[in-house]
Amino acid sequence: MAVPFRRAGAGSLAVLMLLLAACAATSGPVGEISSAKLAAIRSRQQLICGIDGQTPGFSSPDNQGRERGFEVDLCKAVAAAVLGDAGKLSLHTVTLDSRFAAVASGEIDLLARTTTNTLSRDAPGGNALSFGPVDFHDGVDVMVPVASGITALNALNGSTICLLSGATTEQVLGDALRRQGATYKSLRFAQIQEAFAAYQAGRCGAISIDSSILAAQRSGFADPAAHRLLGKALSKEPQAPATAQADPAWAHAVRWIVYALIEAEEQGITQANVKAKLAEARANPKLADRRRFLGVEGNLGSQLGLPDDFVVKVITAVGHYGEIHARHLGEGSTLGLSRGANRLARDGGLMFSPPFR
Repeated sequence: MAVPFRRAGAGSLAVLMLLLAACAATSGPVGEISSAKLAAIRSRQQLICGIDGQTPGFSSPDNQGRERGFEVDLCKAVAAAVLGDAGKLSLHTVTLDSRFAAVASGEIDLLARTTTNTLSRDAPGGNALSFGPVDFHDGVDVMVPVASGITALNALNGSTICLLSGATTEQVLGDALRRQGATYKSLRFAQIQEAFAAYQAGRCGAISIDSSILAAQRSGFADPAAHRLLGKALSKEPQAPATAQADPAWAHAVRWIVYALIEAEEQGITQANVKAKLAEARANPKLADRRRFLGVEGNLGSQLGLPDDFVVKVITAVGHYGEIHARHLGEGSTLGLSRGANRLARDGGLMFSPPFR
């Protein structure tokens, strides 16, 4: 709502001048960003990042016990931007039930595990999260044994369906089945592995969660081909990293780090060629867009409380968005997911970055 303008009298003008002087005295130098979270991260020299830890492709341990995946690379990107080192990172596994409390309490600095941006989670009266840009577009689906013969949603009528507590899946699934005139019984679990173990043991006739998670977990089954996804997206699940609303400067920094991953793909700047692209930008003043993006000129980074060359540090550490997706989720990975809606907007997808200027 716009505040109405009132002309100040002599007394009011004097008060106004005193207020302006006070603000000037406390605002600090141009480009200095006040963020308790950024200060805390730099003081401890470590980013504390919340991940799932149980979903291949997104975050799960490799053969050496090191966490790998899409979520982990996002955490590395943020650590590289803020601390200049992707290794200055502590990964904390958070469950669906505990993730929002972990953000609110300050236990984690950043929630990177798959989390759908919804009104109730974003609203100050809800979970009071500050979401970054969507980094993965997904949708709720249902997986069933091929031997069940089920190929349509209405055939689930009367079924017991395994679900994860703390997810929005049950509301989405319930709405979809209600439209079909079907009923079901739910069997809820706090942990992903518990839910999928129950499904494989036959305790439920189907399991429902985001399609990418279903595909990821199925990839570890003894016989993945014996289970099918119905292939009917029941919802929009725009997933994004999240921070606490209490520190908007930190939220802005995270937001533009994610945008940098997308913009780098748009500009064709990869982990392999970023040094060469930087050298070209330094040598050619005509490459104005690239020079600003890579921190050669301008002060875009410092406006976020980050180094002006934060993008170079990010891409050097993890590559651009397309590289991260291909490495962990894409058709050449174990999951073999098509890029789909997660393609760049110029290629028919939904991913794009606002201008870096």
